[in-house]
Amino acid sequence: MGYVQEARENHVKKKVEEALRSKMKQKALKECDHYTSKYAECAMGRTLSVVWHCRKEAKDLNQCLKQYTNDSVLEEMKKSYMLEQDNKGAAIPEYKLLCACD
Repeated sequence: MGYVQEARENHVKKKVEEALRSKMKQKALKECDHYTSKYAECAMGRTLSVVWHCRKEAKDLNQCLKQYTNDSVLEEMKKSYMLEQDNKGAAIPEYKLLCACD
């Protein structure tokens, strides 16, 4: 395989990974919506004091987000993508990855 062809494949892989990361983050925000709302409510009308006044809410939100945005979740998404790609016999169009249709 030539250098140029290998570079193109790696570029596609990076785009796919970026799309998977974006999808992972969207899912995390959806799953942690309750904690996001609590943090936003606490932070309303505050500036610097939000750091110490909303510490518990921020910690709860971060713990929730970490459940859905870690390396093991990303690896599972990559495996799932590769299985889908193998089953279809062709690459999944990138626009489908960018769609938060689930």
